[in-house]
Amino acid sequence: MKGGDVSSISPLVSFVLGAAMATVCVLFFMSASPTRRLADISAFTSGNATNDDLRLASSDNGVADGNAEVTATPAPAPAPVQAPSPWGDLEEVLRRAATKDRTVIMTQINAAWTRPGSLLDLFFESFRTGEGGVARLLEHLVIVTMDPAAYQGCQAVHRHCYFLRTSSGVDYRSEKMFMSKDYLEMMWGRNRFQQTVLELGYNFLFTDVDVMWFRDPFRHISMAADIAISSDVYMGDPYSLRNFPNGGFLFVRSSAKTIDFYRAWQQGRWRFFGKHEQDVFNLIKHDMAAKLDLAIQFLDTTYISGFCQLSKDLNKICTLHANCCVGLGAKLHDLRGVLDVWRNYTAGTPQDRRAGKFQWKLPGICIH
Repeated sequence: MKGGDVSSISPLVSFVLGAAMATVCVLFFMSASPTRRLADISAFTSGNATNDDLRLASSDNGVADGNAEVTATPAPAPAPVQAPSPWGDLEEVLRRAATKDRTVIMTQINAAWTRPGSLLDLFFESFRTGEGGVARLLEHLVIVTMDPAAYQGCQAVHRHCYFLRTSSGVDYRSEKMFMSKDYLEMMWGRNRFQQTVLELGYNFLFTDVDVMWFRDPFRHISMAADIAISSDVYMGDPYSLRNFPNGGFLFVRSSAKTIDFYRAWQQGRWRFFGKHEQDVFNLIKHDMAAKLDLAIQFLDTTYISGFCQLSKDLNKICTLHANCCVGLGAKLHDLRGVLDVWRNYTAGTPQDRRAGKFQWKLPGICIH
């Protein structure tokens, strides 16, 4: 070959050799980790991984078949949102009503007691005409209703209402006569509900709706008491178990001891079948107070009073219960008279009040 021919071919050879070397380099680079290159590019150009990206990443991590499909695990479906109960959620009602130390005041009503002019009206009036800021305690009152009509009536006048649904088959709308089968069912259901409140971690002061509130009763409940209960008959010593209790005004602190006491109380329903829950309390109080090291305070009837043992000192009385009185009509009659006297007392001069010039109207149907 002539020298001129060699010189003319050299650029072509150089070009071919250069192109071949470039091709070899590209193939070597791609063979080292082809899928990582693509995956890295995909990750760089898009913030959201696709199924293709997942297949590539799996291949790079040792999946034998590079063509195998890898399906992304779907995120769990969100839990269905439970619709709020039309009757009120108990824990929510308690949370809204409770004081900072998780204490609520509770009462229980049925439709017969919510009618205009009935016991619920008198109950509220006693708070409104009471002294020492007792009306503010209504902010912590939960009204437990026994039937839909009572719940609707409660909602019309109060913020914290709860409908206690039962499976006993009892129609709670009408008045229940004392010691009737339906009455006992209602009282024991109330007792079990109180246990539930304790189990949820709330202290409670339960008050019957036929208790008139004139002053703050909490000042007479000892901080040392696990249970503080009103007395039908008070003997003078607040910690004597000889006192006769009344469950219509009852304070209980939530603790393992008081929950155990309520369990024994519920069991006593069957041990002493046919007994009122208040009578069973009286029957088990000695054994359970000793067994659980339970401090039971019986409240002085001078301050936490009732028709059974009436306080006649209006300067000291905090609450007045229409106990020892059977029948809605009789309770309404006497409690209206009580409120009349109380209104006159609060309108009186300090001198007349101190002189004791205001006394209950005696006798009434029950009050004496």
